[in-house]
Amino acid sequence: MLPEIVELAEKDGRYPWEAFEFVLEALPHTQRMFGKEANAGEEVTLEHHVTGRELLEGICDLARREFGLLAPVVFRQWGATNTDDFGEIVFALIDAGVLHKTERDRKDDFHELFDMNRVLTEGYDLLANSNEGRRNSR
Repeated sequence: MLPEIVELAEKDGRYPWEAFEFVLEALPHTQRMFGKEANAGEEVTLEHHVTGRELLEGICDLARREFGLLAPVVFRQWGATNTDDFGEIVFALIDAGVLHKTERDRKDDFHELFDMNRVLTEGYDLLANSNEGRRNSR
């Protein structure tokens, strides 16, 4: 945990520091997902830049990996339940000088892009009733 992130979260007041830290962890994860990571010692350039949509996809992927089916619960606890909330976090980090943007990047790039709850939970195959699985195996 970086002290400046805690201070930024307290100053912002909308989201806890964990949400800000998670976005910062999701950035290199996203860059790896899309083949845009910088090598050690390499200067970060525009070719390493990820779009708002790409970052949101990386955030959801990392959340599924780290939190599994609890990802929507964690995000709700943070008060970050939709793509716009993560846009607010990203732009608070930009305004604080922690992240950088291009001249084309806008907060609107995060506006209602997809249903985060659906993305975080789809693909999990759970039985609603454990007896159902046993009945079908006879």
